[in-house]
Amino acid sequence: MKNIVLIGFMGTGKSAAGRRIAKRLDMRFVSTDDMIVKREKRPITRIFTEEGEAYFREVEKEAVKEAAAMDNVVIAAGGGAVLDEENMSNLGSKGVIVCLTASPEAIYERTKKYKTRPLLNVEDPVSKIRELLEARAPFYRRARYQVDTSDKTINEVAGDIIGIMKK
Repeated sequence: MKNIVLIGFMGTGKSAAGRRIAKRLDMRFVSTDDMIVKREKRPITRIFTEEGEAYFREVEKEAVKEAAAMDNVVIAAGGGAVLDEENMSNLGSKGVIVCLTASPEAIYERTKKYKTRPLLNVEDPVSKIRELLEARAPFYRRARYQVDTSDKTINEVAGDIIGIMKK
């Protein structure tokens, strides 16, 4: 089976669904964000604060390249990884790309309790979510499949993606 690559905005369920899919299909789960945190030995919020987004995107590019080269994995790519053409090319080289989507309100509800989301540490996070979703929409639409997670449980999302893979 090809790798399964989950892209989408933060809070759409990439990591939670990815772990569930990996377990059900006896695959390994890999999060590019987790790879970055381990490699940098600091949380993503600190990387953004101390080095800036441009530095983070370069580190992310290396993590994506490494993850994309693996076999028999479910990859949860960071929400902004899609902004880089090379990332998308690498992810698609050995994997089927599935974009997880959700409404801005669902995303906010899922992410509001975490202060580790640097792009949402603003006065009006729902407006920021809408703005970022709109800017990234053309990139997310390039995925072969789309799964709306707004009103679904993680088990339902995992089941939908496994169903796609078995087609």
